[in-house]
Amino acid sequence: MTEIHTPRLLLRRWHEDDAPFLADINADPRVMRWVGDGSVIDADATAEAIERWEEEWDDEGFGIFAVELLGSGELIGCTGLSWSEFSPEELPDVAIGWRIGAQFWGQGYASEAAHATLEFALQDRGLDRVVAVIRTGDEASENVARKLGMAPERETTHPVHDFPMTIHAIDLTEYQA
Repeated sequence: MTEIHTPRLLLRRWHEDDAPFLADINADPRVMRWVGDGSVIDADATAEAIERWEEEWDDEGFGIFAVELLGSGELIGCTGLSWSEFSPEELPDVAIGWRIGAQFWGQGYASEAAHATLEFALQDRGLDRVVAVIRTGDEASENVARKLGMAPERETTHPVHDFPMTIHAIDLTEYQA
Protein backbone atom coordinates (compact mmCIF):
# COMPACT_ATOMS: atom_id res chain seq x y z
CA MET A 1 0.00 0.00 0.00
CA THR A 2 1.37 3.39 -1.01
CA GLU A 3 1.55 5.93 1.79
CA ILE A 4 3.37 9.23 2.10
CA HIS A 5 3.93 10.96 5.43
CA THR A 6 4.55 14.70 5.59
CA PRO A 7 5.04 16.67 8.81
CA ARG A 8 1.25 17.04 9.25
CA LEU A 9 -0.42 14.75 6.74
CA LEU A 10 -0.81 11.17 5.62
CA LEU A 11 -1.42 10.62 1.91
CA ARG A 12 -2.80 7.12 1.40
CA ARG A 13 -4.98 4.87 -0.71
CA TRP A 14 -8.71 4.97 -0.09
CA HIS A 15 -10.54 3.05 2.64
CA GLU A 16 -14.07 1.77 2.28
CA ASP A 17 -15.39 4.21 4.90
CA ASP A 18 -13.81 7.34 3.29
CA ALA A 19 -16.61 8.02 0.80
CA PRO A 20 -19.01 9.82 3.20
CA PHE A 21 -16.25 12.17 4.37
CA LEU A 22 -15.18 13.05 0.84
CA ALA A 23 -18.85 13.37 -0.15
CA ASP A 24 -19.23 16.07 2.51
CA ILE A 25 -16.29 17.97 0.99
CA ASN A 26 -17.68 17.47 -2.54
CA ALA A 27 -21.09 18.80 -1.43
CA ASP A 28 -19.61 22.21 -0.53
CA PRO A 29 -20.09 24.73 -3.38
CA ARG A 30 -17.07 26.72 -2.14
CA VAL A 31 -14.81 23.70 -2.63
CA MET A 32 -16.31 22.61 -5.93
CA ARG A 33 -16.40 26.07 -7.53
CA TRP A 34 -13.17 25.37 -9.44
CA VAL A 35 -13.61 21.60 -9.97
CA GLY A 36 -15.11 20.25 -13.20
CA ASP A 37 -18.10 22.35 -14.19
CA GLY A 38 -18.30 23.90 -10.71
CA SER A 39 -21.19 21.73 -9.53
CA VAL A 40 -21.26 19.86 -6.25
CA ILE A 41 -20.92 16.08 -6.42
CA ASP A 42 -23.33 13.79 -4.57
CA ALA A 43 -22.47 10.76 -2.45
CA ASP A 44 -23.01 8.22 -5.26
CA ALA A 45 -20.78 10.12 -7.70
CA THR A 46 -18.15 10.49 -4.96
CA ALA A 47 -18.14 6.74 -4.32
CA GLU A 48 -17.83 6.11 -8.08
CA ALA A 49 -14.90 8.55 -8.30
CA ILE A 50 -13.08 6.79 -5.47
CA GLU A 51 -13.64 3.46 -7.23
CA ARG A 52 -12.19 4.89 -10.48
CA TRP A 53 -9.22 6.34 -8.60
CA GLU A 54 -8.47 2.99 -7.00
CA GLU A 55 -8.65 1.31 -10.41
CA GLU A 56 -6.21 3.89 -11.74
CA TRP A 57 -3.83 3.06 -8.88
CA ASP A 58 -4.00 -0.61 -9.87
CA ASP A 59 -3.60 0.10 -13.59
CA GLU A 60 -1.09 2.98 -13.60
CA GLY A 61 0.82 2.74 -10.33
CA PHE A 62 -0.37 6.21 -9.35
CA GLY A 63 -3.66 7.92 -8.67
CA ILE A 64 -5.53 10.13 -6.24
CA PHE A 65 -4.56 9.92 -2.58
CA ALA A 66 -6.86 10.40 0.38
CA VAL A 67 -5.36 13.16 2.57
CA GLU A 68 -5.76 12.89 6.32
CA LEU A 69 -4.42 14.81 9.27
CA LEU A 70 -1.73 12.83 11.08
CA GLY A 71 -2.81 13.95 14.53
CA SER A 72 -6.51 13.14 14.29
CA GLY A 73 -6.84 10.80 11.30
CA GLU A 74 -9.51 13.13 9.91
CA LEU A 75 -9.96 13.03 6.12
CA ILE A 76 -9.46 16.59 4.84
CA GLY A 77 -9.43 16.07 1.07
CA CYS A 78 -7.53 14.48 -1.75
CA THR A 79 -4.51 15.06 -3.95
CA GLY A 80 -2.84 13.00 -6.60
CA LEU A 81 -2.00 12.21 -10.18
CA SER A 82 -4.07 11.33 -13.22
CA TRP A 83 -3.70 11.40 -16.99
CA SER A 84 -4.54 14.89 -18.24
CA GLU A 85 -7.39 15.10 -20.71
CA PHE A 86 -6.09 18.45 -21.98
CA SER A 87 -2.85 17.38 -23.63
CA PRO A 88 -2.37 16.23 -27.19
CA GLU A 89 -2.70 12.48 -27.58
CA GLU A 90 0.83 12.20 -28.89
CA LEU A 91 2.22 13.86 -25.75
CA PRO A 92 0.02 12.76 -22.86
CA ASP A 93 0.80 14.42 -19.55
CA VAL A 94 0.23 13.32 -16.01
CA ALA A 95 -1.62 16.02 -14.10
CA ILE A 96 -1.44 16.80 -10.40
CA GLY A 97 -4.51 18.00 -8.57
CA TRP A 98 -5.72 18.75 -5.05
CA ARG A 99 -8.98 19.36 -3.19
CA ILE A 100 -9.13 20.33 0.48
CA GLY A 101 -12.22 20.87 2.63
CA ALA A 102 -13.00 24.57 3.18
CA GLN A 103 -12.57 24.36 6.96
CA PHE A 104 -8.92 23.45 6.33
CA TRP A 105 -8.11 26.26 3.89
CA GLY A 106 -5.39 28.77 4.65
CA GLN A 107 -3.23 26.35 6.66
CA GLY A 108 -0.88 25.20 3.90
CA TYR A 109 -2.32 21.68 3.66
CA ALA A 110 -2.89 21.82 -0.11
CA SER A 111 0.69 22.92 -0.74
CA GLU A 112 2.09 20.33 1.66
CA ALA A 113 0.07 17.50 0.10
CA ALA A 114 0.77 18.63 -3.47
CA HIS A 115 4.51 18.97 -2.82
CA ALA A 116 4.65 15.40 -1.48
CA THR A 117 2.65 14.21 -4.49
CA LEU A 118 4.94 15.99 -6.95
CA GLU A 119 8.01 14.49 -5.27
CA PHE A 120 6.34 11.06 -5.47
CA ALA A 121 5.67 11.58 -9.19
CA LEU A 122 9.12 12.76 -10.17
CA GLN A 123 11.30 10.75 -7.80
CA ASP A 124 9.38 7.61 -6.90
CA ARG A 125 7.37 6.99 -10.09
CA GLY A 126 10.07 8.30 -12.42
CA LEU A 127 7.89 10.72 -14.36
CA ASP A 128 9.81 13.32 -16.34
CA ARG A 129 7.05 15.93 -16.36
CA VAL A 130 3.88 16.85 -14.47
CA VAL A 131 1.23 19.44 -15.32
CA ALA A 132 -1.48 21.21 -13.34
CA VAL A 133 -4.64 22.24 -15.18
CA ILE A 134 -6.03 25.28 -13.35
CA ARG A 135 -9.20 27.14 -14.17
CA THR A 136 -8.65 30.85 -14.77
CA GLY A 137 -9.48 32.79 -11.61
CA ASP A 138 -8.60 30.02 -9.14
CA GLU A 139 -5.95 32.08 -7.34
CA ALA A 140 -5.52 29.59 -4.49
CA SER A 141 -4.55 26.81 -6.92
CA GLU A 142 -2.34 29.22 -8.87
CA ASN A 143 -0.50 29.90 -5.59
CA VAL A 144 -0.06 26.18 -4.91
CA ALA A 145 1.32 25.64 -8.44
CA ARG A 146 3.80 28.50 -7.95
CA LYS A 147 4.93 27.02 -4.63
CA LEU A 148 5.58 23.75 -6.44
CA GLY A 149 7.84 25.55 -8.91
CA MET A 150 5.40 25.03 -11.78
CA ALA A 151 5.32 27.66 -14.51
CA PRO A 152 2.39 28.63 -16.73
CA GLU A 153 2.92 26.94 -20.08
CA ARG A 154 -0.15 27.66 -22.16
CA GLU A 155 -3.75 28.79 -22.10
CA THR A 156 -6.54 26.52 -23.25
CA THR A 157 -10.30 26.14 -23.02
CA HIS A 158 -12.14 23.29 -21.34
CA PRO A 159 -13.36 21.06 -24.19
CA VAL A 160 -16.80 20.47 -22.64
CA HIS A 161 -17.54 23.43 -20.37
CA ASP A 162 -15.76 26.09 -22.46
CA PHE A 163 -14.11 27.98 -19.59
CA PRO A 164 -10.51 29.24 -19.82
CA MET A 165 -7.72 27.31 -18.11
CA THR A 166 -3.97 27.53 -17.77
CA ILE A 167 -1.68 24.54 -18.07
CA HIS A 168 1.22 24.81 -15.60
CA ALA A 169 4.16 22.44 -15.96
CA ILE A 170 7.35 21.31 -14.32
CA ASP A 171 9.85 18.73 -15.43
CA LEU A 172 12.41 16.75 -13.53
CA THR A 173 15.25 19.12 -14.51
CA GLU A 174 13.37 22.09 -12.95
CA TYR A 175 12.29 20.33 -9.76
CA GLN A 176 13.90 21.27 -6.44
CA ALA A 177 13.05 18.70 -3.74
